Amino acid sequence: MFPSTSAPRFLLPFTAPASRRAMVAAATGPTDPQQQQPTKAVRVMVKGHVQGVFFRDWTVETARSLGLAGWVRNRRDGSVEALLSGDPAKVDEMVSSHLPEGPRMAIVKSVYPVPADPVDPAEGFHRKPTV
Repeated sequence: MFPSTSAPRFLLPFTAPASRRAMVAAATGPTDPQQQQPTKAVRVMVKGHVQGVFFRDWTVETARSLGLAGWVRNRRDGSVEALLSGDPAKVDEMVSSHLPEGPRMAIVKSVYPVPADPVDPAEGFHRKPTV
């Protein structure tokens, strides 16, 4: 009926609950700007047969899958322009691997990246009107 008093009792060590500030910091990430991940941004001009082949929609989908922020738009000269901002490795992957291939129907002749100012990641990645 009652537990045996001869059996050893194991007590777990007491752990004080984490402070509210520590719990919030763990949930939201580092608050110190020097601890935040570095961000890279480039403005890219893509030339070739890149309009009318769903290049912008493909770019939005690919950039979002890589966690990038920025935008893409057609230009009146037949090129596509994009601003890519985020993790430097992901930006480099987009510029060097994905954009030169493009969607299946595209024929990319050249990709010209130029450094740019990073954008707020909360803006996400979206299409802009033609300029």
